[in-house]
Amino acid sequence: MSAIEDLVTELAKLPGIGRKTAQRLTFYLLKQPADAATRLADAIRTVRERVTTCGVCGTLTDDDPCAICRDPRRDASLLCVVEEASDVTAIERAGRFRGRYHVLGGRISPLEGIGPEALHPDRLVGRVANGAGVREVIIATNPSMEGEVTATYLQQLLKPTGVRVTRIARGLPVGGDLEYADGVTIAQALEARRDMAESD
Repeated sequence: MSAIEDLVTELAKLPGIGRKTAQRLTFYLLKQPADAATRLADAIRTVRERVTTCGVCGTLTDDDPCAICRDPRRDASLLCVVEEASDVTAIERAGRFRGRYHVLGGRISPLEGIGPEALHPDRLVGRVANGAGVREVIIATNPSMEGEVTATYLQQLLKPTGVRVTRIARGLPVGGDLEYADGVTIAQALEARRDMAESD
């Protein structure tokens, strides 16, 4: 396999990048000065070496704990639970939420063989129950079937703690991802959050 084909194959593995786009990117990179390709390669290497998971909230960060967890101006009584670190970025882009986060690192998906234990639910319960002053947990999982299953599971899990558990409103399209939602939609969904009532 040629060097060009190797790069096309690797780029095509990225989400949202098909084979044709991977070919366009490859030929674009080949037209750039050598130092541009070197900078890109260095940036990829650096992010893999420096970025880690925050030991408090689970988001991706250069520093542990992350800037949000270290910020004393954030409201520690509000805890927003999201599926992935990219969801934190999406909510922060909206500029309205001033609480803290808990990143699950996925969602319950029996079809993919992902059960509740993969989300390390004990970490979330520990954060809520350890006297940290959390008064509300906002479940901001994606509005998909897996996201709803995960939200219901977390609600049941947190019920014994006595903390208020709310769910972001349906301002987000079903089947959509927070990562791709605009800031206004996310802000409205957060503001219109509701209590997760027991299902009849």
